[in-house]
Order: sequence, then structure tokens, then C-alpha cells
Amino acid sequence: MKILVTGGAGFLGSHIVDRLIEAKHEVLVVDNLYTGAKSNLSHHFGKINFEFLRHDITSPLFVEVEGIFNLACPASPIHYQRDPVQTLKTSVHGAINMLGLAKRTKSRILQSSTSEVYGDPEESPQSEEYWGNVNPLGIRACYDEGKRAAETLFSDYHRQYGVDVKIARIFNTYGPRMSVGDGRVVTNFIVQALRGEEITVYGDGSQTRSFCFVDDLVDGLISLFFSEGHHYPINLGNPAPTSMLELAQEIIELTNSNSKIVFNPLPPDDPKKREPDISKAEKVLNWNPKVNRKIGLQKTIDYLANKI
Repeated sequence: MKILVTGGAGFLGSHIVDRLIEAKHEVLVVDNLYTGAKSNLSHHFGKINFEFLRHDITSPLFVEVEGIFNLACPASPIHYQRDPVQTLKTSVHGAINMLGLAKRTKSRILQSSTSEVYGDPEESPQSEEYWGNVNPLGIRACYDEGKRAAETLFSDYHRQYGVDVKIARIFNTYGPRMSVGDGRVVTNFIVQALRGEEITVYGDGSQTRSFCFVDDLVDGLISLFFSEGHHYPINLGNPAPTSMLELAQEIIELTNSNSKIVFNPLPPDDPKKREPDISKAEKVLNWNPKVNRKIGLQKTIDYLANKI
């Protein structure tokens, strides 16, 4: 297949590209390089089945493809809050443009949605049937509500036009090619530990996240994309919750760091719990994460150690 990957120069997108190239698909990467980097794809330049186009999907794109992975949107709070209007445009205008392309070319299209559609959840674990608890006016709303609106668009394009859509609600993912300064908790803790700086934990550290290694997540996304049917949202993530304090202590141990843990006030609208119910993915995709967290963290530490 000829497959378009928007945001394909980013952390997750570049790993998707690796898997598609390995499977002998013809891959067109589109990225405006706001948070992505060509270096994530440098090993593919010159290959006959790889092409890169610098483009922002908030503008229409006219290409001929047979499948689309729509991954374009900054995913870390530091990046998406830097330009919240553009973040929302990427989620909404970008989705409209990519869905229009899928409709015209009769392509299957996968939307990389997010666990942030659940907001600060009042129930845990979060199943796909939970509608969420989102502040539509908060500093995270540009991302949370943008992704929620994109899910609406994908659902309506399927109902109204019969577009073959897939919606993956991605929970916290980590691994090599994460950016040193992306502001997400795994990279923050690792970089601070490697530099011997204080480890910054927000709140009392009891809030939880569920961390999925990127190889496992890519397995899930590829399985979902190539599956038949399943036009509804599906959670992809690791169902084992970890507190922020536990994660900080684990990273200090793995890096053999002398860093001390300090506590700062919790940011506005920061979710207290993030834990996916993946029973749907287990049933319809036969998928669940397999990589042990300490092994995944060590691979991420080894990667980031060469970047700082």
C-alpha cells in the first residue's frame, strides 16, 4: 500500500514509519517539523519506498494514497500550550483535511486520539464508554477538546460518507526518540536524573499514569489499522498504573543518580488518575503490552544519555 503518515517525523510517527517501511509499504511522511525532526527518519532517506514532504495539514493536501495514519499534533503540554490556537487548528482543520483526502481517495484513515479525551476522570480505569470530565476553558483544552472534536469528525465522516475510520485513544507512551525538552514526565525525570538535578514531582506524587513502551504501542496501532471493521474508539496503553513518586524513584535507581526528589504545586487540570481499560483491544485485536517497564525505561535512558 501507499500510506501517508502525518506527523511522521515525530517520536511515535517515526516508529510507525519504521514498521511500515519494514513491511515493504510505500510511505509518504508529511510533517511541518514543529516538534518532529528529520533525524528521526534519516535512516530512510534514499530508500525507494520512502518520501518526505514538509507540509502543515491545516492546509489541504492533494496526494494519491491508499491509507492514512493521522498523527500530526504536538502531544506534550509544553509544546501544545505554546501555541494553543494552532494546536486546536491542527486537530480540527487537520482532521477535516485528512478526512477529505481519505474520502476522495477511498483510503482507510487512523486517528491518533488520546487518553486526554477523558480529562481528569471521575472513574478508573477508563473505558471507551466513559465520556470524560474535561475543562473546556482550561490551559489543556486546546489539546483535550481538539482531540475530542477530531473524534466527532471521524465518527461523522464514517456515518455520513462511509469513510473507513479507525480511532486509537493512546495512553502515555515512552521510548527512544522522545525529545529531551518535550516536558513529559518520563523524559523530565530521566534528563534530571542523568544531569544530577533535582527530580521535580508535581503535587504529592500520588497521581498515576500508565506507561506503554513505544514498540508495544506501535504493535497496537498497526493491528488496529489493518483490522477490518472496528470504527469506534479503542484504548491502547498499559493497564498497570504507576504513581509519579514511584516512577521518580525507579528512574533514580536505574540511572544510579544522586538526584533528590522535590515537590512542586500541581498544574491546573492535571489528571489524578490515568489507567486504561484495554479489554476491547484485547478482544478485537488480540493485543496487550508485553515490554517490562524497567527494560523499556533502560532503553529510553540509554537513548537520552546520548542526547544531553
